[in-house]
Amino acid sequence: MMKWIARIGLAVLALVAVAAIGLMVWEPLAATPGTAPPQREYRAEIVRDEWGVPHIYGRTDADVAYGVAQAHSEDDFFTLQDVIAMTRGRYGAIKGEEGATFDYVLALLGARELVDRQYTTLAPRTRALLEAYATGLNDYAAAHPGEVKLGNMFPVSGQDVATGFALRAPFFFGLNNWVGPLAKGETLLPDPGPKLHGPLPDRVEAENAGSNAFAIAPGRSDDGVTRLVSNSHQPWEGGVAWYELVVESGEGWHYAGANFPGSPFPFLGHNEDLGWTNTVNSPDMVDVYKLVLNDDGTQYRLDGKWLPLEKRRVRLSARFGPLVIPVWRDVYRSVHGPVIVNDNGAYAFRYGGMDRIDQLDAYYALNKAKTYDEWQSILATHAIPGTNFIYADKAGTIAYWYNASLPQRKAGPDWRGVLSGDRSDLVWQSLVPYDDLPHYVNPASGFLFNSNNTPMVAAGKSSNLSTSGFAPEMGIETKMTNRAYRAEKLLDEPGPISRERLERIKYDTGWERVDYVKTVLDGIDGLDTRGDPLLTKAKAIMQGWDLTSDGAGRADALALLVMRPAMGDSYSLKPITPAKKLLTDAAEFLMEHYGRLDPPLQDVLRLRHGKGTGRFAVDLPLDGGSDTLRASTLWDVEPDGRLKVRHGDSFIQFVEWAPGKPVTSQSIQPFGSATTRPDSVHYTDQSALFVQHKLKPVHFTRADALRNAVSRKMVTHRARSD
Repeated sequence: MMKWIARIGLAVLALVAVAAIGLMVWEPLAATPGTAPPQREYRAEIVRDEWGVPHIYGRTDADVAYGVAQAHSEDDFFTLQDVIAMTRGRYGAIKGEEGATFDYVLALLGARELVDRQYTTLAPRTRALLEAYATGLNDYAAAHPGEVKLGNMFPVSGQDVATGFALRAPFFFGLNNWVGPLAKGETLLPDPGPKLHGPLPDRVEAENAGSNAFAIAPGRSDDGVTRLVSNSHQPWEGGVAWYELVVESGEGWHYAGANFPGSPFPFLGHNEDLGWTNTVNSPDMVDVYKLVLNDDGTQYRLDGKWLPLEKRRVRLSARFGPLVIPVWRDVYRSVHGPVIVNDNGAYAFRYGGMDRIDQLDAYYALNKAKTYDEWQSILATHAIPGTNFIYADKAGTIAYWYNASLPQRKAGPDWRGVLSGDRSDLVWQSLVPYDDLPHYVNPASGFLFNSNNTPMVAAGKSSNLSTSGFAPEMGIETKMTNRAYRAEKLLDEPGPISRERLERIKYDTGWERVDYVKTVLDGIDGLDTRGDPLLTKAKAIMQGWDLTSDGAGRADALALLVMRPAMGDSYSLKPITPAKKLLTDAAEFLMEHYGRLDPPLQDVLRLRHGKGTGRFAVDLPLDGGSDTLRASTLWDVEPDGRLKVRHGDSFIQFVEWAPGKPVTSQSIQPFGSATTRPDSVHYTDQSALFVQHKLKPVHFTRADALRNAVSRKMVTHRARSD
């Protein structure tokens, strides 16, 4: 009997081992093989300057796009693969449960199916660019098989690249603030804000938690120079971290700026004639509908008729250690749009810009625009669904467009709440005309700015817009940020806005005692701290705060920790956390990790990248706050109690057009061009300048790039005859 038991035990162990091996290897075998782009020849030159920034040259735009993929892969193939995995619904096999969430959203939105339907509607030159870029990724993967994360990931196609845009674009105007709660079965609450609706999102934890932008007309500067400042706040690593590059082709494409992993062209920056930058806006572009289902959940009612609820079963994968677990989920769709079924019912959502991929055409065309009229006509197509655009050019024109694909809603219904899903008259079919969106062109003040605030405040008190011209159902945000209060105050002061003054404004660390800042400070002033020595001392320190986060004051570290959660509440339109809790939590944190309430801010807030013993690792002091113009927005608490910033000031660029002279620009990033290559000198070579508020030159012309080149190489792809 014991022998039989032993044999059974061995058999069970063998089955477990076989199952474990199967869970280790099944995912690449089950994945749909990729499709290589059409075979064409490409030839590009990659010139790297002293900062490792790639300058990519080619005879055609497609040649340049091939070179962009090769250069970016040399610096960050690790992240590029994550983006490709997202487009193929395989990110869970890399990133586990977090990645599987992206794969679910890919299926829910039908992003891949959308691209399959509309890919051939893109301009031929755009498709050529995407396919060249995909070929560059494929060639790098073939030449470096040891870096490939997943089997059967390559080759990738132009459609894969396009799918990345279709998947990620809606999340820049906050679609995740609705999808997340619905998927979790949470109740959707109407916003207390007067012009927004939907759940109460934790916006500050979104990947796009901020940005600043400034444009100064030549008549307001002290030297007749037109200036544009790009000051995006993005994560410092990952799929939406900026990558700087300069591109130039024989077909007239010449642009200096930055893109995200997975893009063949820059998203912001400048060409010879004009430039623009972006800040995230918060338009109400999403409407949620509760559907009425029949008893078996296969149909929904619309205008008294029963229609079939589309249903599709998808396989997701989630990595747990060495094992990859298959997970099956159902995704649904109605005439309204994607549908999420949870314990509370079935909810459809509809959003501006859905079912369109022509933003690929638009961004590419913007890169090559020569005049304001040409540039603005591209935006007017509504192809790019969201984000503010701040513009300047060599002719001295400055402009700001509140770019948003706002639904054309009728007056009357409560668009802030969950709508009835059985009324077709609530299913809007068109967008607010572009010319009806808030915008400014050459305001009398001579300046424009945005700091993720309402577009009604952008040009100073003499030139701001009135809210009276915009209907509530448009859903234009009315909120301000501390950065916006500071920017308007500093820009609106009399006198010319010189380059030096503009730099002071950009790196300003001040706080205005208004809005949530006032609420918190007034709350601290009113605290009764008798009997609590720690809170008494913390209150006294906060009452001596000079309202800056420059690191010079005794209260700066304590204030940093107090204001960060309050900012999150304000951005999320939630009630501000009580002052006593804010102060107590901050004080206890500092005492636990530093043994004092007033450590220097520079000891607490750090720019860290790489392991401490690494050749190019850095650990440098930072300034700024979560809602100051010098932004250190989000951080992780390290084991030693230091705050490692991971989000805030990222790609910064100053662009200038002096009268009768070619465009010039300077830029900086927190780390370097090779952010995932710890053995590269360009892993962190910009960090020291970044923490000192300094910029490096952008070598825009080929002659300048060659004078400052540290490496040159040709990359080629020869078309196969088969």
